[in-house]
Amino acid sequence: MEKELEELKISLKKELEKGKKEADILNIKSLYVGKKSRISELLTKLKDMSNEDKRKYGSLINNTKKELEELVNEALEKISSVSNVSFDDTVDYDVEVGSLHPITIVAKEVTDILKRMGFTVVQGFEMESEYYNFEALNVPKDHPARDMQDTYYLDNGMLLRTQTSGDQIHSMEKFGAPLRICSPGRTFRNEDLDANHENTFFQIEGMVIDKGISIENLVYVMKEILSEIFHQDVDVRLRPGFFPFTEPSYELDCSCLICGGKGCPTCKHSGWLELAPGGMVHPNVLKAGGIDPEVYNGFAFGIGLTRLAMMKYKINDIRVLNSGDLRYLSNFKIN
Repeated sequence: MEKELEELKISLKKELEKGKKEADILNIKSLYVGKKSRISELLTKLKDMSNEDKRKYGSLINNTKKELEELVNEALEKISSVSNVSFDDTVDYDVEVGSLHPITIVAKEVTDILKRMGFTVVQGFEMESEYYNFEALNVPKDHPARDMQDTYYLDNGMLLRTQTSGDQIHSMEKFGAPLRICSPGRTFRNEDLDANHENTFFQIEGMVIDKGISIENLVYVMKEILSEIFHQDVDVRLRPGFFPFTEPSYELDCSCLICGGKGCPTCKHSGWLELAPGGMVHPNVLKAGGIDPEVYNGFAFGIGLTRLAMMKYKINDIRVLNSGDLRYLSNFKIN
């Protein structure tokens, strides 16, 4: 077995050298440390071994898996640090300097924070099936929670995703467990437009699946994100909520930075803004993703990137962000 494990490491190194982009590395990761990989197969077989073999090979297999994961993470970091863009600064370009959209800025800041925590950034599909948008997330056809999301259905039988949560299922199916992913993206709901609601808005989904995960892990991640984004201490509150895909479920609210918690139209005069609903992943969701809830658990959260940008830049009307008014949007820059 020692020889086989050593050959796995050598083979992985050769494959990683061929990877040219992040997607290549993630595909290689799935083959070598995913739920259908050889290393996962060996870990599964441990339970059938004698106590002597368990002592002999258990730590060896687990340590090898950690080494394989470290090799993958090193490859991902190497690719993210390499730029293929060249720029000739001797040429006189007579063009106006542009700027990133405030939501783009905030999305990059959040994903950078999460990547430092070991999360992998994945991209989902804006046109989604009912299965991945609802049913795999423990929301069957007759569930009342569907009435809470006024969905845009398409003629081809698909829909415009109402949330980025479907990426949880896609990622579990592709990568297995343990898992740390985040997925930023655009979502759609048929909302009445006002200062705090739009029919097109941005979210980022986060999920951690492992052994022994608790709600304290979720709260820690949320506080780290908020403190780094706002560069100041922010009052937060955690209150019970309901989401079919988590149990227990929580609403994480942030004190409104626009009005200082005094109450304004943006926070509906409450002084608080709902920012990051989440909770512990429901066992049915784990099963839908092909993960055994008797072995693994985890947490998931969804941050409203649009609301986060409003709070960071003191924008009191969400409609400004989709206006396309460059006179206003060009004022934003990366800190």
